[in-house]
Amino acid sequence: MADVFLGPGRIFSGRGALDLAADLMGKLGKKALVVTDSVMEKLGNLERVTDTLSKAGAAWAVYTGIDGEPDDGMIERGVKVYIEEGCDFLVGLGGGSPIDSMKAIAMIVRYGGRPGDYMGKLVTGVLPPMVAVPTTAGTGSEATQFTIITDRTSQVKMLLKGPALMPDVAVIDPHFMMTVPRRITAATGADALTHALEAYTSRRAQPLSDTFALSACDRIFRFLKKAWEDGEDEESRVQMSLAALEAGIAFNNSSVTIIHGMSRPIGALFHVPHGISNAMLLQVCLEYIVDGVEERFGDIAIRCGFAEADEGKSQAARKVLKAVKRLLDDIAIPGIRDYGISREQFFESIPKMARDAYASGSPSNTRKEITVEVMEELYRKLW
Repeated sequence: MADVFLGPGRIFSGRGALDLAADLMGKLGKKALVVTDSVMEKLGNLERVTDTLSKAGAAWAVYTGIDGEPDDGMIERGVKVYIEEGCDFLVGLGGGSPIDSMKAIAMIVRYGGRPGDYMGKLVTGVLPPMVAVPTTAGTGSEATQFTIITDRTSQVKMLLKGPALMPDVAVIDPHFMMTVPRRITAATGADALTHALEAYTSRRAQPLSDTFALSACDRIFRFLKKAWEDGEDEESRVQMSLAALEAGIAFNNSSVTIIHGMSRPIGALFHVPHGISNAMLLQVCLEYIVDGVEERFGDIAIRCGFAEADEGKSQAARKVLKAVKRLLDDIAIPGIRDYGISREQFFESIPKMARDAYASGSPSNTRKEITVEVMEELYRKLW
């Protein structure tokens, strides 16, 4: 069976990647809209990008309105800035939220309407050129054809997708990650781990996505704790930036499964950061699906050094579960009760969350049958 494999048009990675990408960025258009948040401005990261654009001969405007996970209102305001400023390409600077927002802004600029109009549709064609400059090692949005935007009316995190949403340029420069605080390192690292594990165990996995997913798992288990312990450890930051990219490429081509499906409703209703909601779900979901993916989990255990090649796959698979739990404990991932969520409100929301998770389509990629009732029970186990 033939497979299609998609990735960013051009990838610049390693120390000095932004400088290396400058010439190409200057040729993408006459004026860029830099989509980012106020933190990037305060840290000086925004100035570094705008200086690079100026030196490359491109004018620029700035939209810093992505303070939080993006919703349709943020996107509509960004579109307005893009049009009023006369921009013709975009740069997304920050974590997954600004990069996702850049994609949605480009989509609306090209095709009009509102983000919700594209739910369930495949976004194709040619959008304004996009440059993704991630400042965290986790979301992988710089390497995917997906964007997640919350609909404020329905309180649903919409997964919008299509090859047109793939960035033209990804700039993976660890310089931007050296100042990331521990809690963000933990959340985004857990997100990358979830991407890698789900990509490898998805029904839609393919040989090339497997290659990237296994490599990402190996890097994350070796370097996430080190990056969390010492944010200035350049080697750990470099390795985690590559792991996040690999995991993004992997799930872009194989899709995610039950964890992401169940994670989005928690984020939409209770405003839990995406990486944290993934991490909260990892143990209960992996324990449920492990008997359907023992061989694949066994592969991960062997690649990451948790098991020997001649070890039984069932035993090896459960070593992955233990390694995941140990890593999440090491980087102090909070539980659902630690996040200040009302137990009563959470349990009342379980039927809606399970329905929304099922409707997203992601759980159907799991190599074990997943029903709404199964997910309701897994949500209850979080408590």
